[in-house]
Amino acid sequence: MTISRRLLHPLTLSALVGMLAVGSIGLAQLEGDRGVPPIDSSKNYEVGGVSVDVSAKTADAARTGGWRLAQRKGWRMLWARANGLPIASAPNLPDSTLDSIVAGIVVEDEQIGANRYIARLGVLFDRSRAGQMLGVQGQGARSAPMLVIPVLWSGATPMTFEVRNEWQRAWARFRAGGSPIDYVRVAGTGTDPLLLNLAQTRRPGRGWWRMLLDQYGASDIVMPEVTLVRSWPGGPVTGHFVARHGPDATEIESFTLRAADSAGLPRMLDEGIRRIDDAYAAALRDGRLSPDRSLILEVPTDIPVEEALAETSITENAPILAASSFTIEVDTPDAGAVGGVEQSLRAVPGVRSAAATSLAIGGVSLMRVTFDGEQAALRIALAARGWRVEDGGGGRLRIRRAPVVAAPVPATPPPPPAAPAAPR
Repeated sequence: MTISRRLLHPLTLSALVGMLAVGSIGLAQLEGDRGVPPIDSSKNYEVGGVSVDVSAKTADAARTGGWRLAQRKGWRMLWARANGLPIASAPNLPDSTLDSIVAGIVVEDEQIGANRYIARLGVLFDRSRAGQMLGVQGQGARSAPMLVIPVLWSGATPMTFEVRNEWQRAWARFRAGGSPIDYVRVAGTGTDPLLLNLAQTRRPGRGWWRMLLDQYGASDIVMPEVTLVRSWPGGPVTGHFVARHGPDATEIESFTLRAADSAGLPRMLDEGIRRIDDAYAAALRDGRLSPDRSLILEVPTDIPVEEALAETSITENAPILAASSFTIEVDTPDAGAVGGVEQSLRAVPGVRSAAATSLAIGGVSLMRVTFDGEQAALRIALAARGWRVEDGGGGRLRIRRAPVVAAPVPATPPPPPAAPAAPR
């Protein structure tokens, strides 16, 4: 008995430790230590990594001069990137004009001395104002909405949104306003960790993928991966980056970066995202970032073969419209109205997907709609389905059901006069 007790004691202790560990993990998950809301940068162009080194009589004057210089250099870099030309060809703008189009300065790293300012800055340009001076119309080709599932491998353990991690934070602070890729980034709260995990990125079944894309208002998937290898705690960190695309996780590009220590990890991840975004943009230009046709749900039709062939021969030379995403405001008085509105919007010709992004039962909810065409064509299609379309501000559309006017009820004609009685 004594020997058995001595043998069981360490086993019991290890079991208790295991139960406590599992309990602590469960409590951490219940406490909601998840989710990093992405930065909304749809109205800004960003140019990062602008290095400045300015000397002046005072520290404030040196810093002001450094920010002025960053605006000039950032504008030339933005113009060169938008037009595909060398920086030396970019036109110079006066500081007064730059002040009117610059939306903000992002300090990535700075050192302030008594009369010297050394920093690496990012410059944010207002899209509407700077776009008129870039010399290009819009952004050129733009991708379909891409659902982003960032995968981090650290210590042989994969994770996506299970817990907050540096890779998720890096994608949340990435400003995608100047990118040709339409990223759909999620916060990682609610059911996101259950639906968008590593197992899903390796799932070949198209039915589940179509359900997820429809739920998140996307048309395709990108899976940026990074594997972190630490030489020792607090020491150098090596990151192996892979840009994957589509339900089959096709590799677009891979590369390796290195940080001197853990303090430089965020900067390395930001640089990795920038290079991954460049790889996706190059794949878009080369035609390698097209949505998988198996993700498009084919709707059966009863049109005879002869009529289908005739229609194909007429429209085979028609231009293919690019899909765009729009935000629509709609009244949702109860929970049943949400599903009804989504179903009604999906039935509109040209709409690829429609999903609620912000629910307000008893108020105004937001719907994300992916449509084959411009906003003007979407307004016409909605009006044809009985919706009254208004401008909601900020590029949004406000829709309401058009009031149904009852047809006038015809007056009941008076009864015919009674026939006279027949004489006896």
